Amino acid sequence: MPSKTYLVTLSEDECAQLEHLLHSGTHATREVTRARILLKAAEGWEDSVIAAALAVGRATVERTRQRFVEEGLGALKAQARLIAEACSAAPEGRQRWTLQLLADRVVALGLVEAYSYESVRRVLKKRSSSHG
Repeated sequence: MPSKTYLVTLSEDECAQLEHLLHSGTHATREVTRARILLKAAEGWEDSVIAAALAVGRATVERTRQRFVEEGLGALKAQARLIAEACSAAPEGRQRWTLQLLADRVVALGLVEAYSYESVRRVLKKRSSSHG
């Protein structure tokens, strides 16, 4: 079996943030599942075992692990905040949010260093197709 390319190592602060997310009761199921995936991955669980325990596909576990290693915990928070911003009133002088305005807003909030309008489109498309 090949070794893992994306090894999840969590700091104490990241563990605390994920535990808080699990127990605060105000987050989307998808976010809670991702938090559980990361915590179990950090404990050394195999992807197939995590997938079975959480009733998700192995690809979901692999993507979550990869996204965390490449982008950090901020990426998960950025997605949640992005959705909240998209549902809020558009900036002054605008009738609606554009993908680029939303991308710029996530960066301005300091959630990530860079965010493309294409990333915004993917997040919102995924969100709308799962709640259609």
